[in-house]
Amino acid sequence: MIISLILVLIIEILNSAIECVVDRVSTERHTLSGRAKDYGSLAVLMSIIIVIMTWGVILIR
Repeated sequence: MIISLILVLIIEILNSAIECVVDRVSTERHTLSGRAKDYGSLAVLMSIIIVIMTWGVILIR
């Protein structure tokens, strides 16, 4: 159960790294830059959903 929480932290760190690189390359608005940030945020959301499902299955039993 704790590993699932650590997974969220790892993915959040990777998301932050992606955002830093995108911002470093250019501060201008670009479609691909926005998509990269959106995909990073989606990965964090999916990891949170996995945590909720994992804890839910374990705690319900």
